[in-house]
Amino acid sequence: MTNKSNLLALSFALAFLSACSTTPNQAPVVDRTVPPPVKPATPSETAQIARDERGLYTVKKGDTLIRIALEYGQNYRDLVTWNNLANPNDIKVDQVLRVLPPDSAAGNGVQTGAIVMPPPDKTPPPPPVVKKTEPKGEKKAYSESALAELQRPEGSGKSEGNGGSIKPSPAVVAAPPVAAAAASSAASAEDEKLSWMWPSDGRVIATFDEGKNKGVDIAGKAGQQVVAAGAGKVMYAGSGIRGYGNLVIVKHSNSLLSAYAHNRTIVVKEGQSVTKGQMIAEMGDSDADSVKLHFEIRQQGKPVDPSRFLPNR
Repeated sequence: MTNKSNLLALSFALAFLSACSTTPNQAPVVDRTVPPPVKPATPSETAQIARDERGLYTVKKGDTLIRIALEYGQNYRDLVTWNNLANPNDIKVDQVLRVLPPDSAAGNGVQTGAIVMPPPDKTPPPPPVVKKTEPKGEKKAYSESALAELQRPEGSGKSEGNGGSIKPSPAVVAAPPVAAAAASSAASAEDEKLSWMWPSDGRVIATFDEGKNKGVDIAGKAGQQVVAAGAGKVMYAGSGIRGYGNLVIVKHSNSLLSAYAHNRTIVVKEGQSVTKGQMIAEMGDSDADSVKLHFEIRQQGKPVDPSRFLPNR
């Protein structure tokens, strides 16, 4: 009986040890985390992007023509003309407005004019000419001289031998980028020549913070002088933009303008030329919680940090 018990205990022990030494088969771990879905652009958002590229804007709730003009760095009177508006105060939600000049080539220097193609040559091709002098189809590396050669009128250079079919001038394609680059360079040079000064004395109580404050706020006393920070022409003088109170906008160049908000009194008129340091308004608290001047500089309609232009104080 004892031997049977010992044998049975030994069998159990061997079975237990075998079970412990066997590697268990574990189920594979699979990461089933579902990535967040990417929200596709709605048709209205896609349409608005396309309109922006063509210099168009869709009116949203709460928009005014003057605010739209300020956002795009334009004179609101130009928007009235470009859109044939009978009443500038009567614009509707979802109305599409032109915010860039009609001749601005869709806003990005894209040439929209039709390209004149050569007439089809129905005659049999002439036999190959052995002698070949100065072919205009030759591809040249970009240089000022090569560009000038391509832009040379047909009648001013050397003759190309026999008449043949009419060839489109490469200058049609090369001219727009050069013109756009020249215009951009001229605008930059014009901006660099501008001289700036602070529009009023006082303590800066709020600095530029993109998304929160589009300019700087200067504290002062009611009636204190507000002067033009640079020479230019008054593009707007009034109180048509909510949140700005009595506002003056001065255009300094094709790309730069300055805005002076919350004035008590405006002493200039639209279309008036002003010099740097000339008084344009009296400081006040119109549409504000305290007496202060809110000052902005906008480049191509986009608010930029005024400290980039103003001298150190």
